[in-house]
Amino acid sequence: MANKCLNLRLKYLMGVVSLLAIYPSLSCAQVAKSSLDTVSEKAVSGNAATVSDGATFAAHTAPLWEVGISGFAISRPAYPGSDTYVSRALVIPYFLYRGEHLRIERGGSGYRAVKTPRFEFDIGFSGALGSSSDKVVARRGMETIGHMIEFGPKANWYLTDPEQNGRWRFELPLRAVFDLSDGFRRRGYSVEPELKYDRTANGGWRYSAGVSSVWGSDQLADTFYRVRPDQVLADRPAYDAKAGLLAWRVFTSVSHQFDKNWRVFANLRIDSVVGAANEQSSLVRRKTAPSVLLGISYTWKQSERRSDE
Repeated sequence: MANKCLNLRLKYLMGVVSLLAIYPSLSCAQVAKSSLDTVSEKAVSGNAATVSDGATFAAHTAPLWEVGISGFAISRPAYPGSDTYVSRALVIPYFLYRGEHLRIERGGSGYRAVKTPRFEFDIGFSGALGSSSDKVVARRGMETIGHMIEFGPKANWYLTDPEQNGRWRFELPLRAVFDLSDGFRRRGYSVEPELKYDRTANGGWRYSAGVSSVWGSDQLADTFYRVRPDQVLADRPAYDAKAGLLAWRVFTSVSHQFDKNWRVFANLRIDSVVGAANEQSSLVRRKTAPSVLLGISYTWKQSERRSDE
């Protein structure tokens, strides 16, 4: 009984650690999660910006550091191609730091090696929640998709100058994927090119939308779509997963800053495996499906110093 309770606590802790690191854009291991991505850059963290002149919100006015709490509810497919939805509601603390090089932000953390007005390059990590196989009918009797940690470089190009508080950018992360639930076992590699538009409006509103594609190695594809001969069932024939395109994604988000402490946010993402390398896997039961996230965050403390100082 004691061991069971300890295992449950460890699983919860690993889930929280993954959430604190999560990337929407939906990074490599986010094939298995929400988003997370796209819970992602938009979800579990605190304020994206603070009040400037009482009305305008902009990323460059963000404080150097923040401490607060964030609560959210999310519903998403267990993995791209799954017909089983996983829903969670969590309340977690957060800490953000926006230093010149060291960054702990929404969407991930790491070291920013290069920063120019048009280009950024960093090395960091992000996380992704797993899915319990006993709740996913298609994967019954198979290994659980564990909580993932991703680590590697990311290049970020700004394609346009800021106009009307809006800007286009292109991101290219290359990540090694490790299974936090299995002793940090390596699960392969992924790359996720993403085109994204961000806009900050008056009154505390912020919008973003984008499209991305997730490409994975053989080992990562096996994690989600391989069916070994000993796992065959009447409705689950054997399948040898292939490297290549794992999923397409289209996403949008909106957030509203009521004041410098309170913020609400919502994300919608559509995942599709149409045309993907493993579309014919017997574990693919639904080719296109949405994910939804709703949340609220409260900033308890923040620095007087701005991140751009």
